[in-house]
Amino acid sequence: QVQLRESGGGLVQAGGSLRLSCAASGSIFRSNDMGWYRQAPGNERELVASITSGGRTNYADSVKGRFTISRDNAKITVHLQMNSLKPEDTAIYYCSGNGFGRTYWGQGTQVTVSS
Repeated sequence: QVQLRESGGGLVQAGGSLRLSCAASGSIFRSNDMGWYRQAPGNERELVASITSGGRTNYADSVKGRFTISRDNAKITVHLQMNSLKPEDTAIYYCSGNGFGRTYWGQGTQVTVSS
């Protein structure tokens, strides 16, 4: 069964840090791109960061220099280290993984940054 499960969200003050983790079941993710998206109320889901199986990363301009995505292919996990958080980072964060010609999604984890 292919599944993605996020953890690590919560409430933090502006300037603080959080680390999100995503545990994937299904070896298909080991050799495919994985990433993090977010969706704030009233907004469309947007890419935050992605990482290829070889470790090449891509970031949204709004998080460059503050967020770091990483992955462990052996454990099939992907992490998002978020530093210098801002109130505008408040959103539901979703883990994503590609495989079998489609994108799979986790259930999402809430991140709330207070000012």
